Amino acid sequence: MIEVEVKARINSFKEMEEKLEKLGAVKTKEEFQQDIYFASPIVDFAETDEALRVRTTNNDIFITYKGPKLNDQAKTRKEVEMSIESAEKAKDIFEEIGFSEARTVEKNRQYYSFENFEISLDDVSGLPPYMEIEISMDDGEDYSEAQNRIFEVFEKLGITDGFERTSYMELLENLNTD
Repeated sequence: MIEVEVKARINSFKEMEEKLEKLGAVKTKEEFQQDIYFASPIVDFAETDEALRVRTTNNDIFITYKGPKLNDQAKTRKEVEMSIESAEKAKDIFEEIGFSEARTVEKNRQYYSFENFEISLDDVSGLPPYMEIEISMDDGEDYSEAQNRIFEVFEKLGITDGFERTSYMELLENLNTD
């Protein structure tokens, strides 16, 4: 599966909620997410632009691998995800085989559905407000048209700048090094 995702900093959640409603987007759920990111003993994920995480939500726990970004305009990359029964057991397994916890990112996320896009408003602990728009595609599909459509949705919402290709983990790391 290829995930095409674009994220942008926004001014306020309330303003964006109103704009999403006017656009016709439907709020589908709210959830708390805790993401534990891991560093690999084999490769430097910061250099290869990959990520391995365990995500715990209100109802589910997942292991997610995200491959290197495929272009320089969006976070378009391969994503492999599977459900697991225990974040602690997964963390223990990863640490036993040499992976180490790199950072934990916590956020409250509001999900919206618009056409075939998933839109989220993200209140990430330690960061200003962000919005992500994403679509999933099968491997081999042309993602450039989907990427263009994502930017069109942002434009309809009045967002033409403030786009960010780095992950929330990287944004938090950059705060600590500035």
